[in-house]
Amino acid sequence: MADHIARRPLLAGLASLGLTAPALAQSGAAPRPITIIVPFAPGGSTDIVSRLLAERMTALLGQPVQVENRAGANTIIGAEFVARARPDGHTLLMAAGTTLTINPVIVPNLPYRLEDFLPVMLATTFPFGIITQMRGGAVDVPAWVAAAKARPGQMTYGTNGPTTLTNVAMLMVMERLGITMQDVTYRGDSAQLAAFMAGDLDVLVVSGGTAQPVHRDGRGRLIAWTSARRIDSTPDVPSIAEFAPGLDVLSWFGLLAPARTPADMVQRVNAAANEALKDQRIRERLITEGQFLAGGSPEDFSDFLRQSDTQWRPILSKLNVPRN
Repeated sequence: MADHIARRPLLAGLASLGLTAPALAQSGAAPRPITIIVPFAPGGSTDIVSRLLAERMTALLGQPVQVENRAGANTIIGAEFVARARPDGHTLLMAAGTTLTINPVIVPNLPYRLEDFLPVMLATTFPFGIITQMRGGAVDVPAWVAAAKARPGQMTYGTNGPTTLTNVAMLMVMERLGITMQDVTYRGDSAQLAAFMAGDLDVLVVSGGTAQPVHRDGRGRLIAWTSARRIDSTPDVPSIAEFAPGLDVLSWFGLLAPARTPADMVQRVNAAANEALKDQRIRERLITEGQFLAGGSPEDFSDFLRQSDTQWRPILSKLNVPRN
């Protein structure tokens, strides 16, 4: 997925939106909380991004911003909940690439549509890390390819489901590298990591929030990122494009509101979320986890979603992605 939007400078501060920090805060006692619905289990990258932003946005808005996990059905449960929520600015979705890139293409009778949401802000884009076992695993991408070709369809890798971007990313990588492996589904990165550490998986495929500490602590060997460029926090780890030129597989996280949410509320949340992304502590944490910071206006996010759909639909129709 193209990452040129992710590399745009963040919008100027609140002043560029005609707002100041005091203007964001609501007056009156005990304002009703804003809830960010995370359609994944706690502890994963989506959860981390959401909680970092929520903490800072609480201070900026003078209003509680909390995170609620509603995992299941390839993000469909959480997404449908927000799509049906009252459009009053108090319920948001931290969507992932799976939610609006994969599901609308391959899930029949999906209980939500893109039109059920209003884009608020693209938070980050990110690649997946490909990790092999420290003992007996491939030491680099050429060795991994050789091992997979020697045992076609026998090596295993973990995903969060056959129709998640994690799996589609691996299908794209394997197609370009000319290898086949067997995918095994787990409920969240934590379960997948536990299986990998127990030796039940040959390859771990996870976002940076999980991949970085595994690599840093020597629990696995990070042999590549599925991006077109290397990540600043791991300059020694190659991008997959160094072995498959032009390949760039990125997912994303972004805030959405239910359709018909008033424009002034969308702009208010957008301003706070953009300002939160400027926080140095948040920036350092997300960059360390292998994420490319984005930010921008609701219109920027809307353009990004259209571009993503244009890019991914032909890929998904060509790949053998299992359908629900």
